[in-house]
Amino acid sequence: MQDNIAYTKTNLMAAKATLELSLKGFELLDKKRNVLIMTMMGFIDKAEEIQARVAVVFKEAYEALQAANITMGIANVQQIASSVPEVSDFSILNKSIMGLEIPEIVHEPHDIEHYYSFYHTNTALDVAFKKFHEVKELVFELSEIEDSVYKLAMEVKRTQKRANALQNIQIPKYKSLVKAITDVLEEKEREDFFRLKVVKRKHAE
Repeated sequence: MQDNIAYTKTNLMAAKATLELSLKGFELLDKKRNVLIMTMMGFIDKAEEIQARVAVVFKEAYEALQAANITMGIANVQQIASSVPEVSDFSILNKSIMGLEIPEIVHEPHDIEHYYSFYHTNTALDVAFKKFHEVKELVFELSEIEDSVYKLAMEVKRTQKRANALQNIQIPKYKSLVKAITDVLEEKEREDFFRLKVVKRKHAE
């Protein structure tokens, strides 16, 4: 690039402006990357906590379901399970973190609604139903967090790539260009100064 540019004051000013813009851009990207990483790490810690809770509740739910299958019969339990409606009482919104849209699941926790008669069931089914309801509530929260972590990780990767391009390519290139133009202009000024002294001395003679 330096071979194809005229070493003039105008181009020096343009190179300095581009360098300054690149330095500010890198600073902003570095701050963005740090915020994204801190946010992502917070989500990861929370996800690990919820995953541990889900594992415990799932185990308790399947144990209760196994007891219900044994005491009531698998066919009866399956018939009752088929009467439970598909979950639809939630909505997915977006919130912005440093310009990145991440999901926010809006769901109001509510009391358990039983879709079966207590007369033909037993306590084991009640426990299983309660535990799977708890799992459902946890899955809402976990799915939001896991999707957010994925999107944050991808954005950190993109931001890092852009910051590296500025730090390792753009900024060194324009620092070198500014120095090259400055050196040429300073050398030209010295030559003009000496030439002027020679002219003045000749006039004086």
